[in-house]
This record gives sequence, structure tokens and C-alpha cells, in this order.
Amino acid sequence: MAKSLNKAQIIGNAGKDAELRYTNNGKAVARFSVATSDSWKDQGGNMQERTVWHNIVAWDKLGEICANYVKKGTKVYIEGRIENRQYDDKDGVKKNISEIIATDMILLSGNPGERNGSGGSYSQSSPAVGSPMPQPDFDQSIPDADLPF
Repeated sequence: MAKSLNKAQIIGNAGKDAELRYTNNGKAVARFSVATSDSWKDQGGNMQERTVWHNIVAWDKLGEICANYVKKGTKVYIEGRIENRQYDDKDGVKKNISEIIATDMILLSGNPGERNGSGGSYSQSSPAVGSPMPQPDFDQSIPDADLPF
């Protein structure tokens, strides 16, 4: 049997705060959208831009982390797989939706309220809900003027 691959990687800005809910079984699930854009010059030399919106779904610990840190405008890296599903809207009309089921998330514009703008990396195997990855063990009291670069 031939192998296959279903992997999505996007970098963009969150369109709204991640919304956290829990299933009947108590499983956390966060949903939010991320916008990606590309631009180009058309044949007339005019700049054109296109924005694509991606529906993101994050489960369990990653979902709780996204709910805590992904706010409208936050620049994020999302990695996961693409899933398509069908649902009935409130009028009973069948709708199709494509979603990226997140397995990893990296904050690129920093945690909300953070001074230095550094981000954090989170995945389904993160050590604790809402806690960033462990920081490197080095002396952070060295003045910038003493750094060799």
C-alpha cells in the first residue's frame, strides 16, 4: 500500500480570539480562524493581494493553550492535518467545511501582555496546560552591550 501525507503548515494572524468549549465527554476543543495573505503584481504592474481564511480546531491541552494565548491579531504558526466535514446549519441546509486540526502551535507575535514579544511553542504533547515550553538555562542578567553579536 502506498503511503500518503496530510499535513498543513500556515503562518498568519488570528481573526478572532480562540473560543474554548468542552464536549459531553469533557474533552476541550478550541476553534478560531487564521488569515494568510499573498501578494503579486498583475500584468498592469498593480499590486494585488488575496487573503485566505483557515478554520483551526485544537483539541485537549493544545485547545486550552490556544484559548489562553491566541487572541485576535496574534501571529501564529499552525501545523496539523486538513479535514473536511459536513454539517446541517440552523435551517437544515447541508454545509461543507474544511478545517485544519492543529497538532502544533507557535506564537510568533508573543503572548498577550508580554513585553519582549517573544513567542512560545505548544503542541499536543506540551508538558502542562497553559504553560510555555521550558526556557533555556542561562544567565539572563547579561547586559546587551556585553553580547558578542
